[in-house]
Amino acid sequence: MFLEERHDAIMRRLVLDGKVRVKDLAKEFDVTEDCIRKDLGSLEKQGRLKRTYGGAVRRRENIHILEVAKHKEMDVDAKRKIARAAVELISERDMIFLDISTSNIAIAELLAQKDMDVTVVTNMIDILVILAHSSKIHVVFAGGKLSKSRDGFWGGMTLDFISKLKPDIAFVGAVGVDVKENSVSTFDIDDGINKAAIVRVSKRAYVVAESRKLSSDGNYNYTTLDTLSGLITDAVPPADIVRAADSMGIDLVISED
Repeated sequence: MFLEERHDAIMRRLVLDGKVRVKDLAKEFDVTEDCIRKDLGSLEKQGRLKRTYGGAVRRRENIHILEVAKHKEMDVDAKRKIARAAVELISERDMIFLDISTSNIAIAELLAQKDMDVTVVTNMIDILVILAHSSKIHVVFAGGKLSKSRDGFWGGMTLDFISKLKPDIAFVGAVGVDVKENSVSTFDIDDGINKAAIVRVSKRAYVVAESRKLSSDGNYNYTTLDTLSGLITDAVPPADIVRAADSMGIDLVISED
């Protein structure tokens, strides 16, 4: 096996299991443990993993994409899967909060197609536009200070309005979800404060996140997973993440499509 092939095989193992051990890899590839340590050192320098005692784990990413216009066309299929799973949790006449999140845009689009008899509260401009002409959906907009990315509102006025609500169900976006560390993060602190408030006042609250975000981080942890009703994502996560979620009693909701 060529060096590059072994490196690719190590990375595939990391994707599947979340971690690798030097001893196991040496046995699997029939090479010395020193050889594997050099492989892991090389992969760490490339930014592809993080070495730990006796092995390595996946490297979490921090990718700053702040403006909705720059990333709402990313992971379109994943967001549609998330939307289908989310809408299954909604009942007629529910009050729903959809915060600033491109996954929530997909939920709004699906709600508009179904024209359900629900009330949707949102602080995101795109969602307001999508639902404005629905005949059955009652739309309530949480205004305030325009966000830095100009896709919605936050600040004191928005927070005060949120604090008076009692939504039946809320869907909040995330930049990163670290199941093992029991954290959900975003980039902007004001956005995070809003999201935390929505989670607090809602009867049920779910974080919506494409599977790639399970290995990404933001800069501000706005809540812990165990305060939520569950995590909605588009694909079954790696085994180590599933085990961590199960051990903490976190409900993983995944589209069956």
